[in-house]
Amino acid sequence: MTRRGARGGEDLPPRPEGPLVWIHCPRAGRRKPAEELARRLLQMDHGVSVLLTLGEPDRLPPIDDPSLITLPAPGDETSVLQSFFAHWRPALLVWLSGDLRPALLAQARRAGCRMLLAEAEEDGFTAPRFSLRPNQTRRMLERFDALCASTANAARRLQRLGADPAKIEITGPLQEAGAALPCNEDLRDELAGELAGRPIWLSAMVHREELAAVLDAHRRASRLAHRLLLLLVPDDPEEAGAFREVLDEEGWRYLSWSEGDMPREETQVLLADTRGDMGLWYRLSPVTFMAGSLMRGMKGHDPFEPATLGSAVLYGPFVAHHLPAYSRLAQAGAARLIRDSDSLAQGLSRILAPDQAATMATAAWDVATEGAEMTDRVFAWVAEALDESLEGAS
Repeated sequence: MTRRGARGGEDLPPRPEGPLVWIHCPRAGRRKPAEELARRLLQMDHGVSVLLTLGEPDRLPPIDDPSLITLPAPGDETSVLQSFFAHWRPALLVWLSGDLRPALLAQARRAGCRMLLAEAEEDGFTAPRFSLRPNQTRRMLERFDALCASTANAARRLQRLGADPAKIEITGPLQEAGAALPCNEDLRDELAGELAGRPIWLSAMVHREELAAVLDAHRRASRLAHRLLLLLVPDDPEEAGAFREVLDEEGWRYLSWSEGDMPREETQVLLADTRGDMGLWYRLSPVTFMAGSLMRGMKGHDPFEPATLGSAVLYGPFVAHHLPAYSRLAQAGAARLIRDSDSLAQGLSRILAPDQAATMATAAWDVATEGAEMTDRVFAWVAEALDESLEGAS
């Protein structure tokens, strides 16, 4: 969707039938939690559609979800805003972080759109205009039905700018991680029983160019952990044949998961060459190397997938598509940066110590689930507001 279409009211996608919730995300770094909130709202029983607008471009890949409408934010020209609201007719607006825009919020209020400010951050209100135009700032804040602050400092900042203290809650940031990937629990229990007592690590979404580094690290780490098992997941299952050729050439004792066999005591590598089983592999492994990250030009994969299931994370330097998530996990001690097969082997050997893996896995879980309360609060507010809106229309 082009910037011109979003700003000028032209070439906009059709509006779905039923109530529409609009989420505005001014900051690129908060797109991920905005997406997760949108997906949760799409699962409501109200037949809700969701429009997500972005205030600035980001480095993440385009959102590949036909049920979620994603556009750049509209401009501030009166005609543009009138066209935007006439087309979308949002029942509710959830505005993230701060960086408020007076013209847009005034038009939202004129359109009868109820509004929630979510995960308000202190630095979202530090621009000089908020202090230099106190009356305008106070009017903007008055237009919100509720204000949810990320921190106590953010709440105090809102009060100093004129927000009604009765409207302010301190709820923290939104949750970034999505729902935990599912798996067949019976199969998981059976496989865990077969592997009981064996140290396990997972290399997830491995590109062919990374395979040599992964196998070299596994060989080195196996010298210290003699029963170590590698769960090896190709980035593209269609490449499994090429992976098998390398495993055969190097003399590894391996099995292909697609053939239906269970690993034996002598199995060194389980080649996970099927689709849809990542929830199983993350649950089995206390340590995950998130591949697609070792070579220049790679962009990385979502680290919250293993973190949500309590797996410590290793990752390479090329993770531009998910850098904020990796940074948060690393700062919490839940993820560790590696740069090549040497550092991968060293990092793996350290993390495989049970106490180290458990500490990192706990930290990963804590980061992945942080913000669940805030997300629940926003979800409840939207549900209540939609119920009131539907009752008023009946």
